[in-house]
Parts: sequence; structure tokens; C-alpha cells
Amino acid sequence: MDEFILKYTTFSLTLSMSFWKNSDYNYQSLTALSEEKLIVLSIAMSRDDIIEWLAWNDPNGIYHDEQSLKELGNVMSRSEGLEILLRQVEENRVA
Repeated sequence: MDEFILKYTTFSLTLSMSFWKNSDYNYQSLTALSEEKLIVLSIAMSRDDIIEWLAWNDPNGIYHDEQSLKELGNVMSRSEGLEILLRQVEENRVA
């Protein structure tokens, strides 16, 4: 686990890169991770990475800034997005 934490903590410092394009993970793989690994991995995700996953997972949701401003009058923070992502991953886990 220590190697995993080091790899993705280091990765999170590379803010100009897209998490999804530069990691070994795809959208579907999040549900297969343990809760601990998911939380550590989420540290490497930017707000945009989180929005990208949320929009893929729930195409009818309102996650992108333009639509959110238009329909809700505000934008989702990274912490709000992360909370939604973690909840949706948990709901999508196969028992």
C-alpha cells in the first residue's frame, strides 16, 4: 500500500495533467478499488477529473459549470464533487 500512496501522491502534484489520461485507471475501475485505495486515489484527482467522472457515470446529472450556473445558479466545489463521487462509487459497487 505504501508504494500505491507514494505513486499517486506524487502523481497528484502534477496538476497540469489529466488524471484519466495519465493513470492506469479508467472510469469503471473505481468501483473495483477498496475504500482506502479509492480515497488515496481521489487525492490525485482535480476538480475537473471529478466532474469528468461524474458526468460519465450520471449523464443526466448537472456537473459541468456552464449547465450548473444556468440551472442551479452556482458551481460544484471539488469537495462537493468528491463527496458525490465517493457516494456514487459506493452505490455502484458489485457485492
